[in-house]
Amino acid sequence: MSNKNHSENEAPKASNKRFIIILSVLVIGGGIFGVSKYIHSQHHEETDDAQIDANISPVIPRTSGYVTEVRVKDNQIVKKGDTLVVLDSRSEQIHLQQMEAALKTAENSLHVANASTSASRANVTAYEANVRTADAQIEAAKITLKRATQDYERYANLIKDHSITQQQYEQAEAAKLTAERQLQVLTDQKNAVIRQAGAASSQSNATAQQTGVAEATIKQRMADIENAKLTLSYTVITAPQDGRVSKVNVQLGQLVQPGQSLFSVVLDSEPWVVANFKETQISRMHEGQEVTVKVDAFPGHEFKGKVASFAPATGSRFALLPPDNASGNFVKVVQRLPVRIELTTNDPLIKELRPGMNTDVDVHIN
Repeated sequence: MSNKNHSENEAPKASNKRFIIILSVLVIGGGIFGVSKYIHSQHHEETDDAQIDANISPVIPRTSGYVTEVRVKDNQIVKKGDTLVVLDSRSEQIHLQQMEAALKTAENSLHVANASTSASRANVTAYEANVRTADAQIEAAKITLKRATQDYERYANLIKDHSITQQQYEQAEAAKLTAERQLQVLTDQKNAVIRQAGAASSQSNATAQQTGVAEATIKQRMADIENAKLTLSYTVITAPQDGRVSKVNVQLGQLVQPGQSLFSVVLDSEPWVVANFKETQISRMHEGQEVTVKVDAFPGHEFKGKVASFAPATGSRFALLPPDNASGNFVKVVQRLPVRIELTTNDPLIKELRPGMNTDVDVHIN
């Protein structure tokens, strides 16, 4: 009976010892874990509110038109300049032909204006020569008139004493009158030639101005052609950079408009991490600090990076409906500040990172 009681007393003692040992191990382990986390927190700032980000370029047409070709598929890799979508370009080609025909018309107008200017200048030169000829003829007529006047005056004196016949006197008088009329005719002709020369000069100036207008018109038509060529080039939509195509949301025969987003190209430029730290965490953080990044898609693998920059405002300020704390219903909420982290290693897995992937970020404070 005593042996039975002794074994019953030993069993609780052994159970108590095991409990104490387990409790001690848990307390010691918890203490070690707590101390290690405390020490870690003194030298690190962590957050799991972080994602991979990258440059995403939307594919947007610059002109309207119907889609005639779609040369890419979802998730396809493209190179810069590769043709993605082709629009119907017949109207743009017709417009270009119209502009080229308008340029030909303007060039012909310039040729006509140049020919008219040359003819007008030749007319002005001819009229100027006619004026000089008229001046010479007038000078000769003045000499003739002077001689005829002198003869008439002599004959008028001689007729008084009947030294000459009446016929001779009348002939001298007629010669004087003829010379006067001839001088008047030549003077009138000169004045007419001068007026014609003035008109020809005005015509020459007008045609010269037409030449300037024709030259300006040619420049305008050339600019129209360049604009038409540019618009025609917009009917072929190409990849802006190397990258991978997203889901293609465009179909053959679809009418697209300028500014309409068809799909996107995720560029091959190096991705980065945007980590949203609490505002209470950033006091010890600064640019250039070393960062360890863990991506959920690659468990157990660490990427190295550095703090590149801090956002100029918290994420809530960029929201579609930012909070208005002056509304009278204020509840203080810890805000988060986006921090850009650039990956600094040539890790081959960086090429496998995709925008939007979740990450854990650990910033090394010291």
